[in-house]
Amino acid sequence: MKIDPNVSFHKKRIYLLLFISCLFIPSFQSFAQQKVSTDGIVKDPAWSKPYKPFRIAGNLYYVGTYDLACYLIKTKKGLILINTGLKETVSTIVSNVESLGFEFSNVKILLTSQARFDHVGGMDIIKKFTGARLMVDSADAQVMADGGKSDYLYGGAVSLFDPVQPDKLLHDKDVIKLGKMRITVLHTPGPTMGACSYLFDVKAKKHRYKVLIANMPVVPPEVNFANTKKYPDIIKDFGYSYKEMRQLKFDLWFAAHASQFGLHEKREEGNSYNPDAFADKPGYDKLLNDLQDEYIKKLNML
Repeated sequence: MKIDPNVSFHKKRIYLLLFISCLFIPSFQSFAQQKVSTDGIVKDPAWSKPYKPFRIAGNLYYVGTYDLACYLIKTKKGLILINTGLKETVSTIVSNVESLGFEFSNVKILLTSQARFDHVGGMDIIKKFTGARLMVDSADAQVMADGGKSDYLYGGAVSLFDPVQPDKLLHDKDVIKLGKMRITVLHTPGPTMGACSYLFDVKAKKHRYKVLIANMPVVPPEVNFANTKKYPDIIKDFGYSYKEMRQLKFDLWFAAHASQFGLHEKREEGNSYNPDAFADKPGYDKLLNDLQDEYIKKLNML
């Protein structure tokens, strides 16, 4: 493997870790084509398409790809990274973070919206590189630890992503602290058992925003409510999330996929700083209603 000598020391370490891990971990790409490519989720080019990072509001930044959203929160005690995207786009995330003027090695806490390969594919390698503490909803901890083998929908004999052991288990209403930052964990199950959302405040100049990074409860098309042996509480959990998420109060909202919160409709790449572009409660309500309608349709098929 050749590495450009002009690449930063931190990026060289990431590239080396990626190369080594690929030697020993079975490729999810080949396995996924057998397991889940019927939905085209593996082939979506927007998941790996680069996107220029930007400051959202105050100390909150977007550092993900065109559609797989990753969020960086700056504190005086270090950085918090929410979601990592795919394993093969880790170098993109590293570049995005460092292009904003931050040292990627200063990431202290790793969080995720849900334990699926498109959101945690790079979690293991980033954890090894940074030494950051991985905090995961307790209901997704086993799936993280076995690389998705125990996933109720896509699990099997082969890991779907590199297994990674959580350092701390999270529960509903837990508060994550780093420096002066306080992030409230919201248990919002669906499409995984331990999917969660995050609520916190950011200060932008003289304005303070309450920010929601939402895990939108999308019922995967493969889910059959008539066969819930591997996830007995799935119907109840989705119903709980729709109810709880409808009651949330916030100023700005985002999601695990850029397409879910309309990033590219609200902002053109390279646009100037404008937090209010994401003040869209009607859009949030509409998406939540649409998702619940799909859930009800599946229930009516029982």
